[in-house]
Amino acid sequence: MPMSGVPTAATVTLTVLLAVVIVFQVALAAGAPWGAASYGGEHRGVLPGRLRIASAVAAVVWLGFAPFLLTRAGVDLPVDVPMAAAAVVTWVFVAVMVISVVLNAITPSVLERAIWLPIVLLLAGAAIVIALAPQ
Repeated sequence: MPMSGVPTAATVTLTVLLAVVIVFQVALAAGAPWGAASYGGEHRGVLPGRLRIASAVAAVVWLGFAPFLLTRAGVDLPVDVPMAAAAVVTWVFVAVMVISVVLNAITPSVLERAIWLPIVLLLAGAAIVIALAPQ
C-alpha cells in the first residue's frame, strides 16, 4: 500500500476510519435516524434540514482530504497531488482531528463520545504518523 516510510497500519487505519466518517455523514444527510450520535446529541432521530446539509458538506470536506492524506502516505493514486500540498493538508487534517478529539471528549452526548472519541483519536494518531513519516 504505502510506497514511502509510512507504516501500513497508519495508512489502513486512516483510510478505513475516514471512510466510516464519510459514510456516517452521508447517512445523516440522507436522513438516517442517528442524530443522538452527532452534533452534541441534541436531535434524536433524523436531523433537521440545516444539520443534514451540514453533514452533506462535511462528507464532501472529509472526502476532499483523502487524496492529500493518501498521497502523503505514499499511496499511488490516479490523481496528481503535489507532495508539498499533501504535506500541508495532512497537517491541517491533524489540527482538525485534534479539535475533534477535544469536541468529542466534551460533548454532552454519551453515545457520541463513546463512538466518535476513539475514532477521532485513532484518526489523529494515524494522521500524525503519516505527517511525520520520512518521504
